[in-house]
Amino acid sequence: MDSYGVRFSLPQGAGEGQHFLIVEGRNYPDIADEMKRGAIAVLEAAGATYDVIGVPSAMEVPVALAMAIETDRFDGYVALGCVIRGQTNHYVAVANESIRALAELAVVDALPLGIGILTVENEPQARMRADVNDQDRGGDAARAALALSDVKAKLNS
Repeated sequence: MDSYGVRFSLPQGAGEGQHFLIVEGRNYPDIADEMKRGAIAVLEAAGATYDVIGVPSAMEVPVALAMAIETDRFDGYVALGCVIRGQTNHYVAVANESIRALAELAVVDALPLGIGILTVENEPQARMRADVNDQDRGGDAARAALALSDVKAKLNS
């Protein structure tokens, strides 16, 4: 559910015949696995296929995504990662720059991209947001990618 308690629903067959790439920052493996689980469940339920690429952290997600765009193999993208506040300003730089770079890629290249980069205060918050039985932010990012892919297909037809 989004912050208003409503989960976005996809049009029937939104992912049929489409191939997506999930790029996941792996610096918190348990959280990354749960977010990936949510994204995969949504893509599979929509009839889409997918590949998964892991990178060290949220900061590398935009770089891997930029490389993937050049291959022209994917109909959409799901960016997953987690940034947990620490004792220095490093958190702010990583959170801001990874999300900014993803948003820029999405707008400049008109990408169907769902951004699921968690920016949280602590690990319990991250687990709650990643949990497929709670906030399921990985699933939400996949829903966003599917919805944008559907919009792009409609605009191109």
